[in-house]
Amino acid sequence: MNSNWYPHLTVATIVEQSGKYLIVEEFSHGVKVYNQPAGHLEEDESLTEAAARETLEETGWHVRIDALVGFYLYTSETNNTTYFRCCFKATALEYDKNYTLDKGIIGPVWLSLDELRKQQHRLRSPLVIRCIEDCQSGKCISLDSISTIR
Repeated sequence: MNSNWYPHLTVATIVEQSGKYLIVEEFSHGVKVYNQPAGHLEEDESLTEAAARETLEETGWHVRIDALVGFYLYTSETNNTTYFRCCFKATALEYDKNYTLDKGIIGPVWLSLDELRKQQHRLRSPLVIRCIEDCQSGKCISLDSISTIR
């Protein structure tokens, strides 16, 4: 057993508008890929604060976090890292076209689930589609089920 092993805690956000999903086009290991707005939890931050922050930093969109879609454990074939993803459903509130996006981010795109399925070879992970499918099927949990004690 590896005593140094730990999962990387990440958050992701699903934002839907008129049948299209807010997706981030970004570089991963020098390759252009699609992902949900996602990133790591930072110190002294709640899960919902992290999800809203990451969405803004990667897309320029301010969002309201509405529900928890679910928790996902995924080990990447690319780097053998295990990720513990907390995925949230959110509503787009306002787009800031002048916001400076994180390094490595090409920009936001709005794609349907069918368009994403056709681009599966460009997805950063299989969680992109899985999270959207879970959200579409109504697998949403009240934010009241998450406690942040500071």
